[in-house]
Amino acid sequence: MVTSEPTVSGERPRPYSEELWEAITPTYKAILDHPFIRGLVDGTLPRAAFRHFVVQDSHYLRDYARALAVCAARAPDEDDVRAFASDAVGAIAAEQEMHAAFMADLGGSAGQAADLPVGPATRAYTSYLLATVYGGSFLDGLAAVLPCYWIYARVGEALLAESSPDPLYRRWIAAYGDEAFQSVVRRVVSVADRAGAEATGGQRARALEHFVTTARYEWMFWDAAWRQETWPV
Repeated sequence: MVTSEPTVSGERPRPYSEELWEAITPTYKAILDHPFIRGLVDGTLPRAAFRHFVVQDSHYLRDYARALAVCAARAPDEDDVRAFASDAVGAIAAEQEMHAAFMADLGGSAGQAADLPVGPATRAYTSYLLATVYGGSFLDGLAAVLPCYWIYARVGEALLAESSPDPLYRRWIAAYGDEAFQSVVRRVVSVADRAGAEATGGQRARALEHFVTTARYEWMFWDAAWRQETWPV
């Protein structure tokens, strides 16, 4: 078992989370610069694009909750079992509450959102996510679900300082910039550090590949909303 004991030089290895975040820094910067995100901040994002995002996020979160439940089942630590199970419940609650409120503001309902088709980017992302958590190790699954936690927390934190002149978009920013959400994400990142420290180099490298892939899917998800993506055929 690999541990975080001091190296020969007396220095401890850097946390696994640093390696993970470094690998997706260009993707994160691309997300912050994306016109969907910039439109949230300056209030120019078309309502149709935001509605597309809310609908697809409702679809996404149902499968994300399933992925978190698998992580809970595979977690080696009892505290982590409880925490990921709670997060799975929280993902469903977000889908039912926050998205229902957004849909009402957009002139629709949660039922109408559920009846709309799952888009290509959403289907690809959730399919990859579920395949990874079911077919891989706990670390693989954790790395795959982590970008949704972490990128949203970083985006929310970055946008909170700017906020938005649009009250609807301001509410979305506040939800992810909130300290309660930030605290949850810090807890999950610490689990990744612990699991990474106990893994072999090969296991860490494989998990990092999943992390990078789902981070890219995060960019694709916002881009799909911006383009109001539909199936071409």
